[in-house]
Amino acid sequence: MTLIDRRHPAANPVAPERVLDFVPPGADLIVPLAVGEPKVLLDTIDAHANELEHVRVHQMHALYDRPYLHGAYGDHLRHIAYFLSAVSRRAFLEGGCDLVPANFSEVPALLRRSTKCSLLLAAASPPDRHGYFSLGTNADYTARFIGKAPFFLEVNPNMPRTFGENTLHVSQIVGWTEAEYPLHELTPPPVDRKDERIAQLVADRIPDGATIQAGIGAIPNTILALLHNHRDLAVHTELMSDGVMDLLESGALTGTQKVTRPGKIVATFSMGTKRLYDFLHDNSVMEFLPVDWVNDPRVIGREHCFVSINATIEVDLLGQCNSEMIAGKYYSGSGGQSDFARGAMYSERGMGFVVTHATTSDETISRIVARLYQGAPVTTMKNTVDHVVTEYGVAELRGRSIAERARALIGIAHPKFREELDRQAHELGYVR
Repeated sequence: MTLIDRRHPAANPVAPERVLDFVPPGADLIVPLAVGEPKVLLDTIDAHANELEHVRVHQMHALYDRPYLHGAYGDHLRHIAYFLSAVSRRAFLEGGCDLVPANFSEVPALLRRSTKCSLLLAAASPPDRHGYFSLGTNADYTARFIGKAPFFLEVNPNMPRTFGENTLHVSQIVGWTEAEYPLHELTPPPVDRKDERIAQLVADRIPDGATIQAGIGAIPNTILALLHNHRDLAVHTELMSDGVMDLLESGALTGTQKVTRPGKIVATFSMGTKRLYDFLHDNSVMEFLPVDWVNDPRVIGREHCFVSINATIEVDLLGQCNSEMIAGKYYSGSGGQSDFARGAMYSERGMGFVVTHATTSDETISRIVARLYQGAPVTTMKNTVDHVVTEYGVAELRGRSIAERARALIGIAHPKFREELDRQAHELGYVR
């Protein structure tokens, strides 16, 4: 029996075009990242772009390519990115959209300060009999606006119903439409010998009882797979992946040592395979919470032995990490790397790992460099970086002098670049 009051204006689904009734001139639309993107609603917005006036769409990591991303409608409709994806990356480099530098933890506050928060568009699971919708794979920055700004939802029966602070009642939305399509899947990438070597170096340093944050990709997934024989591990991460699911099913993940949300797997969004999405549905061990809590370094630092694992593009001999730009062109964004690196630094017995192959895939360019590429941003600063790991070893940087750092980083570079790096280190005065 349903308890939804059918007299409520938003009690029943409507056509997706009805969303246009809630998009006034100058509106700021806020959209979840990744799988939380409401595909049909954004297709509708794009199709009617020329009817809009100075509307902006704010989003991290857009999934689906659309003309508005590339500036096709001028000032009628423009995309504002807070992290670049495969589709928005090209659009930004061509000048079709804008990019706002931001740590993931700060995005809710930035949106409150710099936008009108006119309307939130989000994918959701079907309402339960009490009239509550779930944002499913997401909480991210979107959940922080529940009850504080109007929502228009796109209900997809394939979206898992999840738990945490990502549910909202029919009384908190202005409308919803129905759409059915498979959720976007991200298949785990292939693993090579370099990935395996790096993963082993990190896994060997993770003790029982640690709380882990791991990003997505070959190295993080391989590290998680190597922890299946550990005991009483916990996860507090921005991204729930297939690797975390497999770790839970191995029995190594209990969360009993966690200080915050003991026994729960905490994340702010999820992306992976259909198997993962099925796993998340009605799974009470998972909690999807707003990113300004999940990624807050002060919250992370409350955990004992917090371990953060993130990838980077290049590291200089001071230990500065550029994780956003390749050869002078923007590739991604700051994301949550700095959030978790700082949180691990605050944690008692905490450890931060930045992982990278020693070279590009063709071995022509070293990822350990004397200086970052000209104009490249510092994603994680030298005072925060703890361990840097390549297939050649682990450089421990925290508390070490500039000379010690430089020597340690040269020691994990590809052997054919070490002599030149040593020469440059002497020229820069880092070593004598």
